[in-house]
Amino acid sequence: MAEAAENNQRSSRKNLPVPKGKLLSIGGKEDKGEQKTEVQADMKHFIDLEILGRFVKELPGREPMVALVPTASTEPVAAVQDYRKVFEKLKLKNIEVVDIRNRLDTRKPEYAKIIEQAAGIMFTGGDQLRLTAILGGTPILHLMKERYTFDPIIVGGTSAGAAAMSTPMIYEGETQGGMIKGDVRITTGLEFLKDVAIDTHFISRGRIIRMSQAIATNPSCIGIGLEEDTAILVSEGRNLEILGNGLVTVLDGMESTDTNIYKIGNGEPFTIRNLKIHLLGRGEKFVLPLFDQLHI
Repeated sequence: MAEAAENNQRSSRKNLPVPKGKLLSIGGKEDKGEQKTEVQADMKHFIDLEILGRFVKELPGREPMVALVPTASTEPVAAVQDYRKVFEKLKLKNIEVVDIRNRLDTRKPEYAKIIEQAAGIMFTGGDQLRLTAILGGTPILHLMKERYTFDPIIVGGTSAGAAAMSTPMIYEGETQGGMIKGDVRITTGLEFLKDVAIDTHFISRGRIIRMSQAIATNPSCIGIGLEEDTAILVSEGRNLEILGNGLVTVLDGMESTDTNIYKIGNGEPFTIRNLKIHLLGRGEKFVLPLFDQLHI
C-alpha cells in the first residue's frame, strides 16, 4: 500500500504541467520611447523601448494579436491609448481591447473570444485590488491561465498589472514603510505565479521593508521587487531573465532563522533574521527556488 502511494506521488510529480507561456512583469513607468526621466537620461547604457520591445518580440505567430486589459485603471481609455501608441511604434498592428470594468463584463463572449485568439495579453497599471476583485474566480481568468499553461503565449503586466500576477499579492501599505505588524495588507493575486510576491516601483518608493514583512509571515514565498523601467521575463514558471534599466530585488526567507511576527501584536515592529537578498540587473538570470505545486 505504501509503495503504491509513493508511486502515485512520483507519477503526480512527472505530470505537473510546466507552463508553455511566458510572463513579463514590469515595475511600472517602462520606457515608451518618449521623454526620458532624469534617471534614464543619466544611464550610460540606456536602451529605448527595451521592455515593451521584448514583449512584442516574444509574441508567437506571423501577425500576432495582443489583448489589452485596462481593468486595473480608473482611466481605461487613456491607458489603452498609451499602449496603442507605443505598440504602433513597434510595428504591432493587431490590438484588441478586453474592456472589463466589472464582474458582469467578464461574462461577455466577445472578450473570451479575444483571449482565445490572443498571442499576448497585457494588463495595464492602476490598482491591483481592482484586478483581483473583478477577475477573481471568473471563467475568463481561468481561460487566461489555461492559455498561459498550455500555449506559448506571453502575459505581460505593468505596475498593478505586475503585482497582481503573483500570490500572495501586496495591495496596500500603511505608515512607517511597512515595519509595523499589520501595516501591510495582503490578499490572493491572480496566481500566474504561486508562492511569489511581486511589488513594483520598488526602490523609488522604498518598499523593501513591506516586502520583508510579507516574507516574514510566510518564508516559503519568494519576494520580487521590481524597480521602474525594469522587468522580469519568466519562462517555464520559474526561470527569470532581468530586463530594463534598473534593479530587481529578490528576497528569499526560506533559510531565515527567526522572526517575531507571530509573537507580537499589531502596531509593533517586526524582526526577521538571515533574510537573503539578491540585487540583479539587466541580463542576469535567476531560478526561483520553488517547490512543485502538489495537489495529491
